[in-house]
Amino acid sequence: MTHAPALLRRIRFCLAVVVLGLLVSGVTAFPLREELSFARDVLAQLNVGSVLPGAVWWVNHVAEGLDATAAAYPFIAYGTDWLAFAHLLIAVAFVGPLVDPVRNVWVIVWGLVACVGIVPLAAIAGAVRGLPLGWQLIDMSFGVVAAVPLVLALIWTRRLARGIPSASPVRAEPQEAAR
Repeated sequence: MTHAPALLRRIRFCLAVVVLGLLVSGVTAFPLREELSFARDVLAQLNVGSVLPGAVWWVNHVAEGLDATAAAYPFIAYGTDWLAFAHLLIAVAFVGPLVDPVRNVWVIVWGLVACVGIVPLAAIAGAVRGLPLGWQLIDMSFGVVAAVPLVLALIWTRRLARGIPSASPVRAEPQEAAR
């Protein structure tokens, strides 16, 4: 039990990394057109096209697609607004494990399930939608990278749970206490 505060700090750090990643992903999903316009300008100024012509072509192609879609069908961007909101909402789900990882270990497991699900989604939807394989691999890497701190948090949470006496972490519900 003497290691409990250190384990709790490690767990919270890992979960904070995941939450930060979700928040950044969520916030940056709102201004996609502006971000891609900026990326297009930076790639052109740095002459990245001479080294990575495929990547520069793809960024330009996506930026043109977003611009054309926004001009003709601006309401389509509402879908990425929901994507952004979903990232922010998923980040909020990790508040429970940040406060009490043992009681909310299921959220950590749920996060790992989501990470695993990213790989087939990116492979299948990416292929169906015509994304280059490199971009599909980048998308898959988000699930793989997020799984690392979640696996560590899960291991340490289970270790923490084994060190807690069975009666102390759970308070009896009022109905049960009356019995």
